[in-house]
Amino acid sequence: MNRLVLISAALVVLSACGVGPLPARAVSSTQALSGTAEWLEFESPAVRQELFRELVRGSVAQQGQIGTVLFPFMQDGELQGARALDLRADLLQAPDAGVLQLTFDTRGDRFAEDRREAFQGLSEREATELIARSLLHRWNVKSSGPVLVIRAAGAPYAAAWIDGALRINPAFVYMAAAPNSASAPTASSN
Repeated sequence: MNRLVLISAALVVLSACGVGPLPARAVSSTQALSGTAEWLEFESPAVRQELFRELVRGSVAQQGQIGTVLFPFMQDGELQGARALDLRADLLQAPDAGVLQLTFDTRGDRFAEDRREAFQGLSEREATELIARSLLHRWNVKSSGPVLVIRAAGAPYAAAWIDGALRINPAFVYMAAAPNSASAPTASSN
């Protein structure tokens, strides 16, 4: 925690001195998922967007694979890579219009309720809700009851559908909430 405070303070001081942004970190999206999500707030939207693109490319390569994947999806008792994401999709534009009822885990690590610029003015919980709805729609998840959404900080995956619950890594929320640049390359939609 002290390291995060020191890094934050250094960024504020350097910005105030006119030094400008620090060079992009040499961190992969998988490394970012296993770390503390909050450091991503201080990364530029372009860095967060590139980390998101890396995850999307991984989702395309891992779709249907069994084993360790970025987006695990349990189906018929078997864990495999979920249906691939599309770079053109804005996960903050939930297409299901609230058809599925979501409930958020109130035990342990909770999604923050304060609004942040890193989430385009939404709170972490609000951004997570939109992303959860987008993922559940993309993965064609049907549920007769409420879907439990769990904050999976430090998990080796971005989001996982396991045992009727959606586990979302907060680092993925930071990446997915980065403003989408118009010049983003596209990936094929499956």
